[in-house]
Amino acid sequence: MNGSASHISIRGVHKVFQSGGADVHALKAIDLEIIQGEFVCLLGPSGCGKSTLLNAVAGFSPPSSGVIDVEGSAITAPGPDRGMVFQEYALFPWMTVEQNIAFGLEIKGTAKAAIQEKVASLLGMLHLEDFRKRYPKDLSGGMRQRVAIARVLALDSPIMLMDEPFGALDALTRRNLQDELLRLWMELKKTILFVTHSIEEALYLADRTVVMTYRPGTVKRDLRVDLPRPRDVASPAFNALKKELSQLLMEEQSRHNQDEFKGAAVD
Repeated sequence: MNGSASHISIRGVHKVFQSGGADVHALKAIDLEIIQGEFVCLLGPSGCGKSTLLNAVAGFSPPSSGVIDVEGSAITAPGPDRGMVFQEYALFPWMTVEQNIAFGLEIKGTAKAAIQEKVASLLGMLHLEDFRKRYPKDLSGGMRQRVAIARVLALDSPIMLMDEPFGALDALTRRNLQDELLRLWMELKKTILFVTHSIEEALYLADRTVVMTYRPGTVKRDLRVDLPRPRDVASPAFNALKKELSQLLMEEQSRHNQDEFKGAAVD
């Protein structure tokens, strides 16, 4: 942690859901410290609680026990210090690109001139100038996600929470947006907590990759990715880390498969 104070602090977090009259333990004893400006990826199999933890940090679904705070203030609800980017884009279909980006600023009551200046800056930053009057239905998946990212950046939240934002994109578009995100992160100094299923994506993007266990989700490994950027996915060092993380994930996937088999046998 280099002696820096935590920006996001997660201490002893448990999350229990009710399903069919039974308790489902989604998260168990999560302890995680993320410092200002870090890029941290949460990695794990389906059902490990990655999105549950992200939603808890966002304030959408508080933990059953434990504490999550930002710079010492406990999270009890969504707030302007945390911007969320979803896989599904979540754009307003009746608004143009520039209207989608401006929406949050208008809700805040930002002056019209300041909104115009901010939107123009973000359109340029994310290479959306030629699409400003387009509607979401007229955009590719990659362009829609650029707009979704721009809308979060417009609010200038110091923390970006990203739930598999590139998961539905083709490989080339995904890599292009990964590079765009890294450029923005380095330029704007945001703290990013990013959920992914992809080992390669986690290693390509993150300062740290946190591997979570299958349900209940706990921290299995917190790996610092000490590789220089831009990262070469074909390098021996990158692939050694990829192999290490793959083995960890296969262990958890095996537990998941065994759980499903038991459930099928009971049925």
